[in-house]
Amino acid sequence: MIPRMRAWRTLLPLLGAALVAASCGGDSGSAERPEDSNPLLQPADFQETAPDDFRVAFETTEGRFVVEAHRAWAPRGVDRFYNLVRAGYYDGVPFHRVLEGFVVDFGIHPDPWVNAAWRQARMRDDPVLQSNRRGYVTFSKSEVDTRTVQIFVNLADNPDLDDDGFAPFGTVVEGMETVEALYGDYGDGPPRGDGVYQAMAIAKGDEYFAEFPELDRIVRAELIE
Repeated sequence: MIPRMRAWRTLLPLLGAALVAASCGGDSGSAERPEDSNPLLQPADFQETAPDDFRVAFETTEGRFVVEAHRAWAPRGVDRFYNLVRAGYYDGVPFHRVLEGFVVDFGIHPDPWVNAAWRQARMRDDPVLQSNRRGYVTFSKSEVDTRTVQIFVNLADNPDLDDDGFAPFGTVVEGMETVEALYGDYGDGPPRGDGVYQAMAIAKGDEYFAEFPELDRIVRAELIE
């Protein structure tokens, strides 16, 4: 059996996305690019420095949870998270990968054009200063310096992720019961399961997510004053 850690690394968001985007009808490669009035199509504009500590409330189709971010833990990741939340990036985003006792993963946008814009907006890694414990929040990546927009919440202590450079930037301080109740019956994606194929979701957005109608979603994510 392939270890679960290896499965995590082989199913991260950037793998195969370019091939799917080039081959799937109805994706961003086969349609006219929209007007650039949507600020989410301009990743280079997301450069604000985050406060040292702040909280974000996630209203979801299952309930509410709150993440507290700490810039001292992972400054590049926290700055990216802060900018994305302020711009409303996560509003409407589904929880596309929920693996009981492991992680909840989210960050693939319903608009494939937005996914295409962010696919190359990679961040350098932060040093791992905190362990991936239950309730800790971390950016996903496929290899060194490939973090973009996808985030996971640890549903258990996952110290093996520390050794592979996954740097937590915050923790769920309210509503962990909501995170644990998110719909997970679709399971993992190909090749280990029949759940969301992340490359296809990146390329087609809501057109593809429609095949998974039970997925919970973020209704709204906003900074708490």
